[in-house]
Amino acid sequence: MTESRSDGAAAERDRKAAATAERIAALVGSDTWTAQFGTAKVVVAAGNWVEAHRRVAAELPFFSWLAAVDWARDVAVGEPPEDPETPERYEVMSRLADVTEGEAVILSTSLPKDAPVLATLSQVYGGAEWHEREAAEMFGISFDGHPNLVKLYLPDSFEGHPLRKSFPLLSREVKPWPGSVDVEDMPSTENPEA
Repeated sequence: MTESRSDGAAAERDRKAAATAERIAALVGSDTWTAQFGTAKVVVAAGNWVEAHRRVAAELPFFSWLAAVDWARDVAVGEPPEDPETPERYEVMSRLADVTEGEAVILSTSLPKDAPVLATLSQVYGGAEWHEREAAEMFGISFDGHPNLVKLYLPDSFEGHPLRKSFPLLSREVKPWPGSVDVEDMPSTENPEA
C-alpha cells in the first residue's frame, strides 16, 4: 500500500521535529524530549531554565510565547488522570524559533505546586516579560528577577489566580459545569394556543 501525500508530509514533519528536538536536547544537556505532530519539545530542569534559553538563543533567536499548565490530579470536569500517582505540578513552556527556516522548539520545565518559582527570561528574551507577567497573574508563578511583575488584566484588589484548577468559578457554583442541557418540549402543532 502506498503512503498518501498527507501521511508522507506528516511523517517528514515528525522526522524534522525529532532531529530538532534531539539536537536542542544535546545542546541544553537534557535527555528528555518528544517530537509529535511536527512539534519538538525538550524538557529542562527548572534550575537550568535560563541557561538552556541562553544556549538555544544563538540558534533560535525568536521568542514566540511562554505559557503555563496546571497539572492537578483533582479533576472537577472530564476524565481523571491516567496515573493517579503523578505529582501535581505546574508546567511552564516557551516556544523558540528561527525566522528563516521555520525551525522551532518548545522548552518545558516543571514547578512544584507549593513553590512555583522560576528565574525570569527577560535578560535573554525581552519579549518574555509580558508572558511572565501573565503567568504570574493567572497561575501565581513567581519569576525571580523580573523587572516589573505587576498585573495585566485583573484589578489590584482581585484575589486569587483564575487559571489554577483550584480556583472556584462562580458560574460553576450556580450551575455545575458543563451544566445540564435544559430542553423544553416542542410546542404543539395541533393546538397552538395550548
